[in-house]
Amino acid sequence: MDNSTLKFHDVAPGGVISLCIWHYDGWTELVLAAVEGDPSKLSCLGISEESFYRTANSQNFQGERWKQWTSQRACVALYITSHRGHVDTVRYLLEHGADCLGRTPLGRTPLHVVAAMGRLDCIGPLLEYGASIHDRDARGETPIAIARRLKRRQSERTMFLLYWLAKSGAKDPNDLLLKEVLQKGSSSGKSKKS
Repeated sequence: MDNSTLKFHDVAPGGVISLCIWHYDGWTELVLAAVEGDPSKLSCLGISEESFYRTANSQNFQGERWKQWTSQRACVALYITSHRGHVDTVRYLLEHGADCLGRTPLGRTPLHVVAAMGRLDCIGPLLEYGASIHDRDARGETPIAIARRLKRRQSERTMFLLYWLAKSGAKDPNDLLLKEVLQKGSSSGKSKKS
């Protein structure tokens, strides 16, 4: 509804939202580059402290203020690219300092949105960089709880398995054992539906 805000609505997988993006401070360009999942564009749009990108507003920022500005932009870009399932761009942002623990006003992290959207490829990088399956949003839901509620069984299984593999001391979460377990999980889900 036109007179409401997004914070009163829940995640709607497959839903379409029309947004007016704040043109001030280069947000339009940042959001569009994140939606496209283009790391080369994002790298030029102020997502890291080393960036030469400046807007009329940010050109005077220094020190902690500059760090906060770039951190906020990286967080927004990470959330959007996670939502869209652009795993290479998610990795790029994480490697360049994007905080996977950053939260929306509703307390949701990129892992929450990945779980809701069923973006399995993005789960591993987020967990690898410190995302937690235990983080609760403003409604008290963890990423696994959201996946369960939205019937994203594969997201739920993948988060659980990767979390326990990391806890057990597995060096490489992309190892052969994990791939075998995930393939068995997805094939058993398909056979139940048949």
